[in-house]
Order: sequence, then C-alpha cells, then structure tokens
Amino acid sequence: MLEYTGIRVRDLERSRRFYTAGLGLVAGRTGRMAAGGVWLELTDPQSRAVLELNLYPDQPPYREGDELDHLGFLVPNLDESVRTLTELGARVRIPAFREGQHRLAFLSDPDGVWIELSEQISSDEPPTSQAVE
Repeated sequence: MLEYTGIRVRDLERSRRFYTAGLGLVAGRTGRMAAGGVWLELTDPQSRAVLELNLYPDQPPYREGDELDHLGFLVPNLDESVRTLTELGARVRIPAFREGQHRLAFLSDPDGVWIELSEQISSDEPPTSQAVE
C-alpha cells in the first residue's frame, strides 16, 4: 500500500508555507532522522494523502530533478517484500532495521528511485529517530 511520498527540500519552512498556504495541506508530525536529516509530514485534508518534506542540512546541494527523495510503502512482511523486489531488480540501499514500532528497509527500483518499505511491529525498544511535538 502506497503510504506517502517523500521529497527533498532546500528550505523546510519555505516548503511548508508553499504546500500549506498554497495547496491547503496541513502540517503534522515532524522529527529528526537517525541519519541527521529533518522530516515534516503534510496531509491533504480531503484525500488523506501524505507528503513528507525531507531536509538534509549536512549534505551537498542537489541538482534540479533530485527532489524526489523516496516513495513510502507499508508492507505486511518486510523480509518477503525485500526478497521479491530484489528478485525483480531492486537493490538494497539500507538493510532492514528497527525503529520504534516499525521495521524499515530502503531499496532502489531498477531505475534508481528510492523506496522505503515499512512493516508495523510492536516494540518496547526506543526509536532511533524521534517525532518532535
């Protein structure tokens, strides 16, 4: 199930204003990634579709066309999905890891588009990245 689309942005506040004031999305959860970036979820109040804004302040600037960061899919079985997708030509970019109540893995499709796979699990372990209220 396609859960959301994540895009890279150069200025998180400018992009938040653009998508909320300009297109009516509603700002939601935000947090820091274990890898050092910052994310902000924006939700369309009608469709409930989610756009995740991703800012990587310590990484070099990107070229126009590099804005798509990744597509996020919720899957029932992470290991099975990784196996199936690699058989279909995907490449594992970040192997499976646990974060809160999810197991995550990042792959790229045969054309290089990054895909986040997320399997919901229950966990008593603290997450590696934390939502900021």
